[in-house]
Amino acid sequence: MNINWAERMSCMENPAVKAILAITQRSDVISFAGGLPSARAFPVEGLAAAFAAVLNEQGAAALQYGISEGYEPLRAWVADRAGRQGIRCTAANVLIGNGSQQIIDLIARTMLDPGDYVALENPTYLSAVQVFKGAQARFLPIPLDQEGMRVDILAEQIKKVRPKFIYVNPTFQNPTGVTMTVERRRQLAQLAAEHEIPVIEDNPYGELRYSGEPLPAVKSFPGGDWVIYAGTVSKIVAPGLRVGWAIASETIVDKLATAKQLTDVLTNSLTQRALHRFVTEQELDQHIAMIVKQYRQQRDVMLAAMEEHFPSGVTWTVPDGGMFIWVTLPATINTNDLLPVAIEEEKVAYVPGTPFHADDSGYNTMRLNFSNSTPDLIRTGVARLGALFKRHLK
Repeated sequence: MNINWAERMSCMENPAVKAILAITQRSDVISFAGGLPSARAFPVEGLAAAFAAVLNEQGAAALQYGISEGYEPLRAWVADRAGRQGIRCTAANVLIGNGSQQIIDLIARTMLDPGDYVALENPTYLSAVQVFKGAQARFLPIPLDQEGMRVDILAEQIKKVRPKFIYVNPTFQNPTGVTMTVERRRQLAQLAAEHEIPVIEDNPYGELRYSGEPLPAVKSFPGGDWVIYAGTVSKIVAPGLRVGWAIASETIVDKLATAKQLTDVLTNSLTQRALHRFVTEQELDQHIAMIVKQYRQQRDVMLAAMEEHFPSGVTWTVPDGGMFIWVTLPATINTNDLLPVAIEEEKVAYVPGTPFHADDSGYNTMRLNFSNSTPDLIRTGVARLGALFKRHLK
C-alpha cells in the first residue's frame, strides 16, 4: 500500500526499540537489552486480591468512565507519597496517566511546536528522544558526568538557545545509572525558575536504591514550581498495570488532562482502583524492599562478572540503584556493528549506545540491564560478552 504518511512518522521510527522488543522474545538469547523488571518480583497474589475486592465492592463504578485527571484517592496517595521526596502537593496537582511514557507524550503534545528545542542529558532515555522527535523538536544535548547533567554547561547553552523545556532523569538515570547530586538539583531548579523554563523530572527508578542515601526531588527545591515530576508504579509494582503520574501546578494538570481527553479519555478505572487498594492495604514498602534485595544481588553479580571477564580498556558505571549499567569500549569498537555478532555468535544481547544520544554519538557505548536476569544467566552472559570484546580488541 502506498500510503502518504504524516511527515512526523519518519521522526517516530526507532529501529532500536523494535529490535529490543524482538530480542526479549528469543529464548535462545541471554538478553541484557530490555529495561524489564523481573517477573519473579510481581505481586500476583496481592494484585489478584485487590482486583477481586474492587469488583466485588465497587464493580459498577470501577467499570464506568471516570475523570481524565484520574481516580482521586489514588491521586491523593501519589501526593502523600511524593512528600517523602520533599514535594508538597495535593491530589489537585496529580494527573494519572497510562505509564510515565504517556506523561512524557502529553507534555510534548501540550508544549512543543515543530522546531522547538528540548534540552536533555546526552545520553538519555531513548523513548523520550523518540517522543520529542515525533513532535518534530530539535535538541540541545547537554553532557553528563558522574554527578549528573552538567548544569553549568546547560546554563551557558540556554543563553544562546532557549529550549521549550529541560528533560532530566536525575536518579539512577536510564541509560547510565548516574544520579544527579543534591547541589546540581538545587542549581537546576534555580536555573529553571530564573529563566522560566519548565523542567521535566522523570523518576521511574528512584525507589530502587541499593546503596547510598535517598535524595530530594528536583521539584522539592526553590524554583520547583517550574518542575513537572513524572513517576510510575511500573518498576515497583508491575509495568503491565500501565499507571504513571504527573505532579505539577493545577494549571499544567488541567492542560495535560485536556490533551489526555483527546488521546484515551482516561486511564483504566478498574486498574486505578485496584492499584489504590493494593498500595494502601498491602505492605508496599516491604514489597519494594524485596525487589531491592533481589536487584542489589543481580547488580553486584554483574559488576563482579564484568570485573572478572571484561578486558582492559573497557569501563563502566557503578550505579547506586535502578536497572542499568553503562559500558564504554575503546573508540575502535562500534557497538552497533558488534550487536548482530553478539547475538548470533555468543547468544547474548545489549542495547547499543547511539539511540540514547540526541546527536547520534556514543557508537562505542552500550547499556546492560541486570534486573531481568538470574545471577547464573548474568554470569554466563557477561562471560560471553567478555570473550567477544577480547576477540574484537585484538
